[in-house]
Amino acid sequence: MELSKINRVFFVGIGGIGMSALARYFAKRGQVVCGYDKTKTKLTETLTQEGILITYLDETATLPNEFLDHQDDTLVVYTPAIPKDSKILNHFLEKGFALKKRSEVLGIISKGMFCIAIAGTHGKTTTSSIVAHLLKDTGYDCTAFLGGITSNYNSNVLFGENNVVVVEADEYDRSFLTLHPDIAVVTSMDADHLDIYGDKSHLEESFRLFAGQLKAEGTLYAHEGLPLEKSISYAASSTAIAKAENLRVEGSKFVFDYTDSIHSIKDISLMLPGKHNVENTTVAIAIALQLGIDAEKIKQAIANFKGVKRRFEYIVNNGNQIYIDDYAHHPEELRACFDAVRQLYPDKKLTVIFQPHLFTRTRDFADEFAKVLSTVDELILLEIYPARELPIDGVNSQFLLDKITLADKKICGKDFVVQYVNDTKPELILTVGAGDIDTIIDPLKNTLNNA
Repeated sequence: MELSKINRVFFVGIGGIGMSALARYFAKRGQVVCGYDKTKTKLTETLTQEGILITYLDETATLPNEFLDHQDDTLVVYTPAIPKDSKILNHFLEKGFALKKRSEVLGIISKGMFCIAIAGTHGKTTTSSIVAHLLKDTGYDCTAFLGGITSNYNSNVLFGENNVVVVEADEYDRSFLTLHPDIAVVTSMDADHLDIYGDKSHLEESFRLFAGQLKAEGTLYAHEGLPLEKSISYAASSTAIAKAENLRVEGSKFVFDYTDSIHSIKDISLMLPGKHNVENTTVAIAIALQLGIDAEKIKQAIANFKGVKRRFEYIVNNGNQIYIDDYAHHPEELRACFDAVRQLYPDKKLTVIFQPHLFTRTRDFADEFAKVLSTVDELILLEIYPARELPIDGVNSQFLLDKITLADKKICGKDFVVQYVNDTKPELILTVGAGDIDTIIDPLKNTLNNA
């Protein structure tokens, strides 16, 4: 399907972060954009304010007239998270509409453009956001489709005037194999989505296939140690090709030097904490330099990058209490997040509120979750967020809690967390998870600010 021939677009699952970015893109182009999602959120409310019609009832009767019968200029975009028995989804299937996954649409949009694709089991949202910010802030420009709301732009889609597009390439369901990038990045290849891949070897094979999608003269960057041939390595390591060195904490910021075989940039100041974010920034610098962007402009852009919402986002920092929220939902992401907190606040008691995401992920990585969660000072565990899954017998938060060796641990419902925090007033709180844990952010913020 050609981009120029699309006049109407319907999104089945429009509230997803990647789907909403595409919806905004087509609305900006002047197409008629509508969508369905089962839950009203701040993001869907914002889309409505931007002129996008959204229904929250999975009924064909709620569809606008333009989407009742098949038309050649109409595109339907759906997410694999939508149940197969969805009435709206099956209406479009039965009527013969052109149905595409989000990743396929990204492939259509990026076709003919200079594409920078960021992949990885974790780190891709922050890395793609930094790359996009570097290109925007330095005046190089780009269009970008991101997996999070960037704080600098308060959006998950950026619009450019040139032929460059930055995309977050999702490995779930092998979606990223629809892309053919000029520059590709693989940030990590840790085992995940085993409900799709079965085991780590099949996941790694998928990433090798993604790397093989590069255009003939393309460039592949991979975190040092990843088994990808013909890649340029990057890391906070003296043995990487693009490297961050002399890493230190100055005040509340991380400062480091960048070097490769040609370039050297000293005293780069980064608001985002943690070695993992320094490494994400390192590969973004390498890409910007490859594109010929001035080193001093790169340094200035990094200094004013404010991060991505729900990626180590400060919610409260009032002198008495600190509250940070993060999207981490994999053991390695939790470990990186906890390490960053400890580096910044080594003397404070760390209270973590964690919502496990998916029954299969909790089951497959129970021992790894237990090990990293046992390193905090106090743990409040919410029930598992099921997302697209049905329950698995014996897999619940109690199953995970029993494996955790920490003494100060408990399971708590979301309804009681805010009252508990109000009663105990922890000095350093971290909420982590990829489900609906974000619904308690504002209540916790209000409680702490009024303490």
